[in-house]
Amino acid sequence: MALLELQGVTRTFENAPGSPTVLQGVEFSIDSGQSAAIVGPSGCGKSTLLNLIGTLDKPTSGKITFDGRDIQSMNDTEVAAFRNRSIGFVFQLHHLLPQCTALENVLVPTLVNAESKDAPSRAEQLLDRVGLKDRMHYRPGLLSGGERQRVAVVRALINQPRLLLADEPTGSLSPDGAMELAQLMLDLNREENLALIVVTHSSAIAETMDQVYSFDEKTLKLQSGTPS
Repeated sequence: MALLELQGVTRTFENAPGSPTVLQGVEFSIDSGQSAAIVGPSGCGKSTLLNLIGTLDKPTSGKITFDGRDIQSMNDTEVAAFRNRSIGFVFQLHHLLPQCTALENVLVPTLVNAESKDAPSRAEQLLDRVGLKDRMHYRPGLLSGGERQRVAVVRALINQPRLLLADEPTGSLSPDGAMELAQLMLDLNREENLALIVVTHSSAIAETMDQVYSFDEKTLKLQSGTPS
């Protein structure tokens, strides 16, 4: 059984003009330790799909299961707790708090997690792992773009999630910096045994993933790799 599975997922924005259907009958699965890239032109539904997987939105129809549990069966409180503990998010913009140090930013998601007693130690270890041992007490304004994104990746991992979602995480970086960040996420994907899903416009980054999916007529098509 895959860690994450989507079955016949459709998303229609009924309150928008014309009630457009963005996703239609999407089938997708991924297991722990695997990585997948989702590619396609702007507006094809990539971010909508990631929002559904990340429980930031709900499908119009279809089923999304995580470790065998139907996500739609959870109430709002359960969904919030699940999202905080099981899913990590990395976005194109780092969204770090400018008044906080790198270490303090990493620890923000642990503030609502009563089981995070070892979080400071884990945060320091992860920052060291991504090459920021000497920068952990710096505020974002003193960090480079690549360093800020590495802090964002560590923040996404602090609660030991089982799934990491990255939406154009390298979009603001140089080509070299983008590949370095992509390789870092892949390394952590294997070391932490988490599932990694990356939305990207970069074919070079997509090709480093186990599976590459593209959009075709509002649904996903496996472009390369072997499905779960």
